[in-house]
Amino acid sequence: MANAVAKPRACRPAPANERNTRARGVTQILQVTTTLEDRAGAEHLATTLVRERLAACAQVAGPITSTYWWNGEVTTTTEWYCHFKTTKDRFPALRERIIRLHPASVPELIALPVFGGHAEYLQWVETEVRADAAK
Repeated sequence: MANAVAKPRACRPAPANERNTRARGVTQILQVTTTLEDRAGAEHLATTLVRERLAACAQVAGPITSTYWWNGEVTTTTEWYCHFKTTKDRFPALRERIIRLHPASVPELIALPVFGGHAEYLQWVETEVRADAAK
């Protein structure tokens, strides 16, 4: 019908490949987050780790305001978020590389599991960070 209105996405059944992703529960994908003191540093880290295939992609967002305890005092600073998509298998190498390249002595470094998502996107992340992907 030409005038028919499509049902909102939430009302339609998910395609089989998306249902399978949800049924598995936690995927093999992680979103890893760190913060840096300036945009240039965040963009450099993002580009470096994607080029090294430790992350399939990275997003830099900011500026943000962070408030935290440091050296016995409450401190407020401006920072930039850097979010990476990687796999559980590649996370140890990504973590070590972030720690090595990060200018802070104790960088924020948090990895969160991805519980689901677009199946093709999740597969793309897995493909792009394979150790042999660059060959």
